[in-house]
Amino acid sequence: MTGPLLTRIAEALERLAPAPHAAPDLTAEAFVWHADPDRLVPVAEVARVDLPLLVGIDRARDTLLANTAQFAQGLPANNALLWGARGMGKSSLVKAVHAAVRAQGTDLKIVELSREDLSSIGRLLALLRAARDHRFILFCDDLSFSHDDQHYKALKAVLDGGIEGRPENVLFYATSNRRHLMPRDMIENERSSAINPSEAVEEKVSLSDRFGLWLGFHPCSQDEYLEMIRGYCANHGLEVDESTLRAEAIEWQATRGARSGRVAWQFFCDLAGRRGVRL
Repeated sequence: MTGPLLTRIAEALERLAPAPHAAPDLTAEAFVWHADPDRLVPVAEVARVDLPLLVGIDRARDTLLANTAQFAQGLPANNALLWGARGMGKSSLVKAVHAAVRAQGTDLKIVELSREDLSSIGRLLALLRAARDHRFILFCDDLSFSHDDQHYKALKAVLDGGIEGRPENVLFYATSNRRHLMPRDMIENERSSAINPSEAVEEKVSLSDRFGLWLGFHPCSQDEYLEMIRGYCANHGLEVDESTLRAEAIEWQATRGARSGRVAWQFFCDLAGRRGVRL
């Protein structure tokens, strides 16, 4: 065989059976998981807000903080599903709690996994299981499933662990607008058309039952909305007359047709920009 032909054959074999990936560098505090090829990409700076700035979610905050601290210390802890109203700080709370627990002197790490990559979660778990000296929060934001979505079966590997069990050094946190992770109309459609309605959607609906913690998030009141904005102003040193702040903030939420932590932050960004304050 000629040299070029041998080279082509070698390259083809390499594509079919690539060399094992080198062990990931786990010195960072946060990572994003990418599949095909599988890799953990370090995050230089996590986009997060400080825990005290999350207003109106005290019960969820305290529960998740205690659960995460237990896990970081090697104690039993539960997977958590944060569900409910959009823009009320579900994903912000996960990231803020991670930072707060790290500030207690632990080396807890967080790995973000997109819903589209759930099919690769078994490989990710194997990688994290091998890193026994570290503890990981596996975080999936905006988790939900459609009626023909099979990704939920892969998720059971995290929640139930299969024959191997969930890795002792991995905990799973997910956020969703839906308590049962699938639209109510799809649940009702499958129930109404099934021979045995009670079993038609049990497998999918029971997925959320596998989370040990359910933390609900509900729309905030006007007072909580204004308190969020005052907190942002105080944190960034922005001084605004109270009556002016109140009037502009209420007008802003009226034009948006909603009140939430996200709307409060968006108003504050607009206010800071108009006042020439850099964030």
